[in-house]
Parts: sequence; C-alpha cells; structure tokens
Amino acid sequence: MGDGYKILVVDDDESMRDFLELLLTKENYQVFTARTGKQAVNMIQKNTYDLVLADIRLGDITGLDVLKQVKKQHPDTVVIMISAYSTTEIAVKAMNEGAYDFVPKPFDNDELRQTIARALALQTLDQEREHRSFELKDQLHFNRIIGNSPGMAAIFKRIQQISPTKTNVLVTGESGTGKELIARAIHENSDRKDKPFVVVNCGGIPDTLMESEFFGHVRGSFTGAVVDKKGLFEAADQGTIFLDEIGELSPLLQVKLLRAVQETAFKPVGGTSEIEVDVRIISATNKRLEEEVIEGRFREDLFFRLNVIPIKVPPLRDRKGDVAILAQHFAEKYSKKMGKDIVKLSSYAIDFLNKYSFPGNVRELENLIERSVALSSTNIILPESLTISMHKKRRWIEVVEDRRFDLDEVEQGVDLDEILSTIEAAYLKKAMELAGGNKSKAAEYLNLTLRSMRYRLDKAAIDT
Repeated sequence: MGDGYKILVVDDDESMRDFLELLLTKENYQVFTARTGKQAVNMIQKNTYDLVLADIRLGDITGLDVLKQVKKQHPDTVVIMISAYSTTEIAVKAMNEGAYDFVPKPFDNDELRQTIARALALQTLDQEREHRSFELKDQLHFNRIIGNSPGMAAIFKRIQQISPTKTNVLVTGESGTGKELIARAIHENSDRKDKPFVVVNCGGIPDTLMESEFFGHVRGSFTGAVVDKKGLFEAADQGTIFLDEIGELSPLLQVKLLRAVQETAFKPVGGTSEIEVDVRIISATNKRLEEEVIEGRFREDLFFRLNVIPIKVPPLRDRKGDVAILAQHFAEKYSKKMGKDIVKLSSYAIDFLNKYSFPGNVRELENLIERSVALSSTNIILPESLTISMHKKRRWIEVVEDRRFDLDEVEQGVDLDEILSTIEAAYLKKAMELAGGNKSKAAEYLNLTLRSMRYRLDKAAIDT
C-alpha cells in the first residue's frame, strides 16, 4: 500500500483537501496539506515530500508555480496536477514543466490511487538505480540504439526506468529518428521480453480493414471473412503492441481503440463476446499530437491514455556528437555485409558529415553510409564517397536571420512540420513585436483566435 510515503496535498478547496487526505491516509500514506500555493512553497522549502498533488487554481499563486518550485528544490519529487478547469494547453504546459501526470476533476478515486502508486513506484526504481551508480552517459550501445549524446543518454535511462512497468508509452520524433528501436528496447528490457512484440503501421492499413486487423473478425462478419481471424491485439497478448504512426488513425478507429485501452478488452468484428488481453501499448508518431487534439483531429481522452509516459527522440542535427559513432557503426555493418574491409571514415569525411543537417535523420545517415561503402575503392571512406545533396547547387528560402532551408533536400525527405514550426515561430515573434506584447492584437494580425494564439506561443516556447 502506501509504505509511509509522504504526500503533500495542495488545494484551496477545504472539502477537497479533507477528502484527499482521508482517501490517501487509508492507503497508508503520510498526508500533509496546504490551502494556498504560498503555504505549499514554504512547506516545500522546509521539508521533502515523495509526491505533491496540487490543484492548478489556488487563489494566490498557481499550481504551476508550485510545480516549478518543487522541481527547483527537489527535482526527484513526483508532482501530479489536478484541476476542474483542465485544458490540453494547461496539461501540456504542466508536463513540459516536469509534472508526472495531469488528472482532471472530477476524477475516479481508483484511477487516482493507481496513478499515485505508479508514480511512486517509478520514483523508487529510479532512486534504486542511482544508488547502485547506474550510469549510461558513457554507453554507446543500448540494445540496437547507438549514441552517447546527452539526449540519448537521457532516453537510455528512461528506458531502463520504465521497462519493468506496464505503463503505456508515447514515442515522438521526426521520421528516421529510431522510434521503433526505442519501442523494441523497452519491450526487450521488460518481463515481457519472451512474449510477442507486434508492430502495427497505422498509416499503412486501409480504414476499412483496420478494425479487423486490430481486433480480428468472426467468420461471415463481412464479405471475404470465410474463417475466424485473430486480431493483432490478441496476437500481442502477454506482450507488447507497437502502434506506429498513431496519428494516422481515423476518428472511428480512435473511438474503438480508446475503449480497448480503457477496458483491456474488445469484441472482434461481428463477434458477440469480449476478448480480454494483457497488452502493453507503445505508440509512436512524427506528428505533434497536442496540436492534433487542439484542431479536433485526435481525441483528447485517447491522447492522455497513450501519453502516460512520453519519450521525445531528438533529431540527428541535435545529436552531432553521435554522427561519427553512428557512421562508423554503419560502415562496419555494411562493410561486413558487402565483403569489404572498410576500417573507418576519414576525419575529413566525419567533418563533412557534421556540417550536414540530415533532414532524414539516422535513416538517411544509414542509407548514405551504405551507398558510400558500396562506392568506396579504399578501406577508408573519403568525402568524395559521400554523395549527398551538399554537392548540388543550392536553392534557399530565407526564414529567419540565421536559419535557411534547402529545397534540394526534399528529394531525401524533410520534416515539413519542423520547417513550418520555424516559420510559424518567426511570424509569432513578429506579430507580438508589432502588437507590443498584446496577445489579442497579435492574434488579429495573424487571423487567429486568442486561444489558438496562446497555444501556439506556448508550443513555440516564446516568452510573452
């Protein structure tokens, strides 16, 4: 049960404070309460708590202010935000500030208890690993993932932290960053490693077949259903299902998936009885699902169900220290595969690669090295073997003072969302500058609603 964990409840509603204190005390937690944000900050400065449960609206300072203070004073303390005025913008902001979860009021008591227990279990696991001096920052290989940049070291640590749990994970990042490798690493480091790992490309199956693929069908349920068919969720029972390109699901399939996630049960197409499964769900997308929710293209409730633990994979351009390591790995891989004796890449070749932005990320680098190994006539890869669009005549779009985009890179694959985000940020900054910091006026310049303007400013991390 509670095992004596210390929990601080922060809520300006006396009845809610009393209720939460009673609920959590019954679970054997040590419960402390604060009626204002400032009182909570004062208590946090003097004491250490295992978990803080804070409302967003507190009358004086906000719950987000309390969250920031907790993370400043005690980075390892778990913070869960609660609010009757929940919006996606607030939830995303809280998570970005370091909150473990965001629970809207009215909440289900059992779900709140489970959320708290899960958060404390993860915290304990993390502390145990640190106590054993578990260190990954110098590790180059983690399963089949390679890198020693700070961003990847943090991901390696997160994988170790969450693998033993059953919690759903959402992996986000640009195309080619290795989201499936991360999903596999989580599975292979869990107690489900000997059970199925089922991959589903949500963007590669027609909508008309998706439900049947997910949940199976019974004979005669539709034209062509001549035998019973087991669905992918049932095939993944006791294991892990990886839903790649989750942002491509149709609204109808989102509803059906939500129920399966909530109930851990489903009915096959044409079936009358439910099938219960024990499946861990890891999803991945290169879309910004928060924005998809705001625009009404992705269900908010499904988003929060899938995004219990988020992992954001950095693009290769932000992992410059990993380029040489990855290039050498791919050179050895394809040298062996092609029966060649490629020893290494020349320092000039490495320098050449480090100057390239790799819009296609790790996948583009691997393809480039494979091609370079095939073309190389020596046992060292030289710059002339690196046939990338850097050699071509450039066509540029000037976006902001120090940022340009090469139209020739389109043929190798680009992240249009990332490009548009940069352009959007430039327009937002200019509008705010013209409006003298007035968000309403800036929104008028850009023909946006005030709500959309606030969301976009927050998403772009533009100070206002």
